[in-house]
Amino acid sequence: MRILHTMLRTGHLQRSIDFYTQVLGMHLLRQKDYPDGEFTLAFLGYGEESEHSVIELTYNWGVDHYERGTGYGHIAIEVEDVYAAVDRIKALGGTILREAGPMNAGTTIIAFVEDPDGYPIELIGARQVAGEG
Repeated sequence: MRILHTMLRTGHLQRSIDFYTQVLGMHLLRQKDYPDGEFTLAFLGYGEESEHSVIELTYNWGVDHYERGTGYGHIAIEVEDVYAAVDRIKALGGTILREAGPMNAGTTIIAFVEDPDGYPIELIGARQVAGEG
């Protein structure tokens, strides 16, 4: 077994595709409209779906926002250098929820950013400890 994808509902499909591709560096792997169901699915990731877990963006036609609820946590993405990733995301106009630095009660370097629909995304340093990078 393996995780195939994580699905997020979006109120503005192209804005979200732009964020995940231009700001987070993912690739749009496939996109399809379902006219009978009045929705569009877009799959994005860092590699092919046959080898990697991906993000599925679901756009229900005519719905421009959703309540996220209190049960949702975040998506986590490993980056080589969290500080550099945060700088790049800021330069591209992304929203930073938590600046890069050591996690609470630990040494792993993390940061949190927000996608256009308000979903938090954790950036985790690849094999970093406090003081490195």
